[in-house]
Amino acid sequence: MIIDCHGHVSAPAELWAYKAGILAHRGAHGKGSVNVTDDQIRAAANKKEMGPAGHLDCLKNNGTDKQLISPRPFQMMHSQKPSRLVHWFTEEVNTMISRSCAQFPDTFIPICGLPQAAGEPVENVFAELERCIKKMNFKGCLLNPDPFENNGQEAPPLGDRYWYPLYEKLCELDIPAHIHGTGSHSERTPYTLHFINEESIAVYGLVHSEVFTDFPNLKIVVSHGGGAIPYQLGRFQSGYRHKGGGKTFLDGMKNLYYDTVLYTEDALRLLIKTVGPERCLFGAECPGVGSGINPDTGKTFDNIVPIIEKFDWLTSAQKKLIFEDNARRLFHL
Repeated sequence: MIIDCHGHVSAPAELWAYKAGILAHRGAHGKGSVNVTDDQIRAAANKKEMGPAGHLDCLKNNGTDKQLISPRPFQMMHSQKPSRLVHWFTEEVNTMISRSCAQFPDTFIPICGLPQAAGEPVENVFAELERCIKKMNFKGCLLNPDPFENNGQEAPPLGDRYWYPLYEKLCELDIPAHIHGTGSHSERTPYTLHFINEESIAVYGLVHSEVFTDFPNLKIVVSHGGGAIPYQLGRFQSGYRHKGGGKTFLDGMKNLYYDTVLYTEDALRLLIKTVGPERCLFGAECPGVGSGINPDTGKTFDNIVPIIEKFDWLTSAQKKLIFEDNARRLFHL
């Protein structure tokens, strides 16, 4: 079985219209809600948008059996004011994810967004997190390291005590957090590059922190193969030796998990050989940025199952870890 740990909800246009409405009135008209039928939700999952086919057909074409779906990160507007807009929209998105999964229970598995309103105490996300996990059977959450969305104000690094109440809650609920940035206010650093930068900063900060000493059962998955970290490993290995203690930067990296949302053979090989198959979860983010046609293959860039399958230096058991077993274990599937 192929389980894609990194997918995003395909929702009716009414969800995005709801967002536009609350941004326009800044909460003056009240929260409201997204009013759509189950038929509209099913239609959205089959509507051709980002790829050569609709969401469900894209998964079928790429050989994916199940997919964990979460909010579309660049839509989450964590830096917007007033902060109630962040909470309202996150709640509506999570409800839409739950309803989508209910329509396609054999395909979709729910992962929630957190209402990480920039500048608020991290404890303010707990009510929505618990609603999703305890009442709607979500299996994990996205974690945005930069709720300010690259607006010039820096969030605390992930090793900071600011995040500790959330880590404690994640361990209590026994769910993973999947690190994924959201929007970017910078034209110099568009959101797709901001994602990679934030993932790199997140890995670096966590490895240089005491988080996994303080929370040995914490489960963190890093999007897009850990950003730039595997590519620059030698630099970080060399710098880390000054800490002493006999541990290496790579030892610290192996407290984390990494998805395979990488669209070239060389990048996939580098990630898996760096952290090991026991730390990799298959992800293709299909449909998404990788759903364009690769002229060299005639298939979409996110059709990466065949690349991993042909790695003859991986055993069948190791491939199964990547494609299925690691996700089942982490997310209790």
